[in-house]
Amino acid sequence: MAETAATQPPRKPVDTSHLTPVQFKVTQKQGTETAFTGAYWNEKRAGTYACVVCGTPLFSSRHKFDSGTGWPSFWQPIAEGAVETRRDRDFFSVRTEVHCATCCAHQGHVFPDGPKPTGQRYCINSAALRLEPEAGAATGARQSEEETAAG
Repeated sequence: MAETAATQPPRKPVDTSHLTPVQFKVTQKQGTETAFTGAYWNEKRAGTYACVVCGTPLFSSRHKFDSGTGWPSFWQPIAEGAVETRRDRDFFSVRTEVHCATCCAHQGHVFPDGPKPTGQRYCINSAALRLEPEAGAATGARQSEEETAAG
């Protein structure tokens, strides 16, 4: 994960005409969706989470975990170099912003309180992602192990 030195990531020309108003606010204006309202905070299907702006694969469901925060959380990106970070000094605190390494779309933030093996929690806005389910993945949120066992 590379950290950009600039206070604002360099913007590469990207087509944003396909984005909803919420997707545009999150990815282009560094917005944040309200907790527990996004499409993927409780998503259980297996698949790849891609940048909603450019389609670059960013995160895998294999690295997703329930952080209890109301946003999709991952303990690592899908591959080294998929995302970049920068210091975010908004809201009277210092956080680490995560953005797509390909198109610089804002994704969310990373915090040092995640699970092993990385200890990182990539707290990502659903509006910044598009889930590409694995072939054969069930539709909707995956059933819990108890529901599956019960039949």
